[in-house]
Amino acid sequence: SAFERASKPIVQWLKALGMEDPQVAKVLTKFPRLLGLSLEQRLIPTVQWLKGLGMEDQQVAKVLSQFPQLLGLSVEETLKPAVWWLKDLGVEDTQVAKVFIKMPQLLSLSVEEKLKPTVQWL
Repeated sequence: SAFERASKPIVQWLKALGMEDPQVAKVLTKFPRLLGLSLEQRLIPTVQWLKGLGMEDQQVAKVLSQFPQLLGLSVEETLKPAVWWLKDLGVEDTQVAKVFIKMPQLLSLSVEEKLKPTVQWL
């Protein structure tokens, strides 16, 4: 089917990151839009960026299975500002990946709209 042809490269890519079939199914159920994203232009660069933070394939797979919507976010507009924000708070480079492995949703929050006001409130 056309669906299988379109989804096969992305499914294979998720498995290459170390995901088992149940994890792949969970990711696609949580974030079906993933199948419409470009492997070359969006998915691979985003994962490379996560690895650049110090994550291993297994950790990337864990983060994506918890929060696959991450793959729909812009590295430049959303992900990098979240990292800069954490570093401004004093989080060490080596700890940034650990924070996101535990709470990947943090990467999706707007620094200006959500993160700064929350920390100021705390």
